[in-house]
Amino acid sequence: MKLVETIMVIWIILAITFLVLIITILGYPRVTFPRQLSVEGVENPEAVQAYDRISRWPQFNLMRRMIVSELKKNHPNGIIVDVGCGPGYLVAVITRELPHLHIIGVDIAEKMIEVATHNLSSLGLSEHVEFRQGDVQKLPFEDNAVDFVVSTLSLHHWSDPKQALQEIYRVLKPEGQFLLFDLRRDSRRLFYWLLRFAQRFVVPAALRRINEPIGSALSSYTPVELEALLSETSFQKWRIKPGIGWMFVWGCKG
Repeated sequence: MKLVETIMVIWIILAITFLVLIITILGYPRVTFPRQLSVEGVENPEAVQAYDRISRWPQFNLMRRMIVSELKKNHPNGIIVDVGCGPGYLVAVITRELPHLHIIGVDIAEKMIEVATHNLSSLGLSEHVEFRQGDVQKLPFEDNAVDFVVSTLSLHHWSDPKQALQEIYRVLKPEGQFLLFDLRRDSRRLFYWLLRFAQRFVVPAALRRINEPIGSALSSYTPVELEALLSETSFQKWRIKPGIGWMFVWGCKG
């Protein structure tokens, strides 16, 4: 009996190993899709509420921790602006982790600004935070006004990314920095499969109707495309840190 049980355990281990190997082999190559344009901003109230709800999920909390960890490496001071701040949860984490900063959240959608303002107020974190409605291509700041710009999962929505980056350059003080976090279209196939699964079975219907999160993945850039884009801007110092299905982009106004 013990021999039979041992054989069964061995077969189970071999089956699991084979399955993991197949998934790795099939899921490791990078996908190659042509870029599809996405719409900037979320104006539908139902979609705003759905986005606010999923932003509280553990995987988004983990993502924000990863972003703030990367942010800390660049030692931000003074005024930091979160462009495309959404419901404000990244602003909340930055406020807790870096309380010496004055944080301004900017979003193109008026309804999203209302939600973010409510969220930060309910968390008791509104003392050093403000929110402004604005477009990344026409930020509501004077020249050389802010010390740091951060933006998360927003770059792929920008209708004119070169102009948006020039606008970020305009509002940054000399030696001011920016940090972008976004998906990369040439993600590992397994990452893309996970997004497909999430869209079909996990995310709220209001987001499925606007083709999220697949729409964001297909409208994102590859690191090579982003390098070409940055080379056409006024930024002279920048670097791209690629990941499995995402990337960080850091830059400094010299």
